[in-house]
Amino acid sequence: MGTCTNIEVYKKGQIVFVMINRQKQRNALNKETLDEITEALEELRQDESVECVVFTGKGVESFAAGADISQLREKTMGDALKPGGMQHVYNLIEAYEKPTIAMINGFALGGGCELAMSCDIRIASTNAKIGLPELNLSIIPGAGGTQRLARIVGKGKALEMILMGKIIDANEAFRIGLISEVTSPEDLPAKVEEVASQILAKGPLAVKLAKIAVNLGSDVDLKTGLMIEKLAQAVLFSSEDKKEGTTAFLEKRKPHFQGK
Repeated sequence: MGTCTNIEVYKKGQIVFVMINRQKQRNALNKETLDEITEALEELRQDESVECVVFTGKGVESFAAGADISQLREKTMGDALKPGGMQHVYNLIEAYEKPTIAMINGFALGGGCELAMSCDIRIASTNAKIGLPELNLSIIPGAGGTQRLARIVGKGKALEMILMGKIIDANEAFRIGLISEVTSPEDLPAKVEEVASQILAKGPLAVKLAKIAVNLGSDVDLKTGLMIEKLAQAVLFSSEDKKEGTTAFLEKRKPHFQGK
C-alpha cells in the first residue's frame, strides 16, 4: 500500500484497521482522506487474508468530526452533482464484500456519523457523541445521512435528529438502535475484536451473501427481497462450505471453512 498521510492502515490477524489520522482537525474528512480510504479499500479487496475491516479515528477524542469545513465552504452546486465524493465512498463501504465495523471513539458528527452508518456494525465507547448537525451550516447531511439514518432508526427519530441538529451520547444511540454495543474507551478495541472474531468464525461466503441479501433486500418490496434471499441461499447450498458447516455440526466439531 502506498504512503498515506491522512490514514493509518494496520493489520491484526484477519482484521485490518483503517484509522483516520488528522487529530489536530479532530479527524475531519477532507478529500485527500477520502481518496486514501478508497485506495486502501481497493487494495484490501484483493487481499484474501483480510476478512474484516474496522474504521476508527486516531486518539480518543474523535472518530471523525465531520467534513473539512474549509473545503466544504468552497463547494458549489455543480460539485454536489458531480460523480464521486463522500457519498460515493460511503456507498463503496456499504457494499463492500468484507464485513465492516465502525469503532466509534469520540465525536462522530456529520460525515463521521455518515461513515459509521455505512458500516455493517457500529460499536461505540461511552465518550462517543453522534449526530448530524449540518443544518447549522444551512446544508443537509448529503453523504447518505438523510437516507441511512431513517432506515436505521426510523423516519421520526431521523427527522428529529437532523432538523434539531441533535447530538446524542452512546447510551441514547444504543437505545434507538443506531449502535449495537457500548463499552468503556479502554475496552473498545477488545470489544471490536471480539465482535469481529464472532463474524470471522462464520462461513465467509455466507457472510458475503447475507450482506448482499440484507442491503439489496431492504430497498425493494418484500416479494423481491425474498427472491434475493432465495437465490443467495441457492448459491450457498451448492458450496463446499455448506457441506463442511453441516457436517461439522453433526460431528460436533469446529468447522474449517475455505470460502468455496
